[in-house]
Amino acid sequence: MARKIGRRRLLQAAAAVGTAGWTTGLFAQSTRTIKIGLVTPRTGPLALFAETDVFVVGQMRKLWAKGLEIGGKAFPVEIVIKDSASNPARAADVAADLILKDKVDLILVSSTPETTNPVADQCELERKPCISTVAPWQPWFFGRGAKPDKGFDWTYHFFWGLEDIIGTFTSMWNSLPTNKVVGGLFPNDGDGNAWGDATLGFPPVLAKAGYQTVDPGRYQNLTADFSAQIQRFRDGRVEILTGVPIPPDFTTFWNQAAQKGFRPKIASVGKALLFPAAVEALGDNGDGLSTEVWWTPNHPFKSTLSGQTARELADSYEAETRKQWTQPLGFAHALFEVAAAALKKAGDVGQAAAIRDAIAATAVDTIVGPVAWGKGPVRNVAKTPLVGGQWRRTAAGAKYRYDLVIVDNSQAPAIPVADTLKPIG
Repeated sequence: MARKIGRRRLLQAAAAVGTAGWTTGLFAQSTRTIKIGLVTPRTGPLALFAETDVFVVGQMRKLWAKGLEIGGKAFPVEIVIKDSASNPARAADVAADLILKDKVDLILVSSTPETTNPVADQCELERKPCISTVAPWQPWFFGRGAKPDKGFDWTYHFFWGLEDIIGTFTSMWNSLPTNKVVGGLFPNDGDGNAWGDATLGFPPVLAKAGYQTVDPGRYQNLTADFSAQIQRFRDGRVEILTGVPIPPDFTTFWNQAAQKGFRPKIASVGKALLFPAAVEALGDNGDGLSTEVWWTPNHPFKSTLSGQTARELADSYEAETRKQWTQPLGFAHALFEVAAAALKKAGDVGQAAAIRDAIAATAVDTIVGPVAWGKGPVRNVAKTPLVGGQWRRTAAGAKYRYDLVIVDNSQAPAIPVADTLKPIG
């Protein structure tokens, strides 16, 4: 009986941390430590993107407590975290520190072009392998001056593209009667310039779909007064609002719009409306706002590292942090899944070129969906699925004030919908 109980407890412990963390104890221990650098905006106006970092890194440290198994050996793993402070110049500086001072083998970076691009550029300069995510691929690729026939040597990215979000948004908008006049709230940053681009952004594609775009021009992040933009939207009879503001800017804009009587039928906004905390900051005015959805607990995927389903990962995050799940959680976890798959494929973790070549050949089914390079749309980019969601007020007494409901899966049919888009009340 004692032997049976002991074996049962051992199996339960293995299941709790996943095979990646448990099986390494069966392999010879390597004296060579793998160093992974992580750059995200843990402070500043983009901090909501990095809210899950501490949890995910803690999870990885537990999973790899006995090392990461590569070629029959368990390699100790050290994760070095750097805060970009939501500043592109600082992002480049800390990336240089990771490469030149910390001597990392691989850099991971996430959260908007203001973070991913300067870090990736630094890695390209220093010939250091880099995996990035959570920025549409066009501002990451074209925003760094790449050409489709050439691309980059050391930096690789996985996420969706503007074609996916435009397709998702217009599919949602087509489900409701409107005058098809769209107001564009585009900041003067990597995302805003890409979204508002007259050739590659929203305006030309929306025009082909029968929509008219009212674009009042670029504004600076952390703008305090959106009166000019609101007046242009009112004068233009805008019934649909879109754009890609940072969270504090949309809060300012939406509150001022309410004061000035501008209330569109639909507001499908990227970046700012991704997070429960940002929607809750709007009070009752957050009800009915819509956004792109990269990941939810209802996505039908699971982790290659922990074995957790999307729902189990979200539940463990909420239990540990006492906070509502948020979309970057899945991608923060997937970054390490992709890193682990590439390092295992590389074999020789001491050779930067081997890691780089392994990334380019990596194909892994992560908790955010399949990630596989070599299939386009351009070199260095792997695409992930995107759907559309709408924030709905929950019933009195619910655990959280708002729930993000999937209302469109036109670009990713494998992810189930729960309802259709409703007009803002």
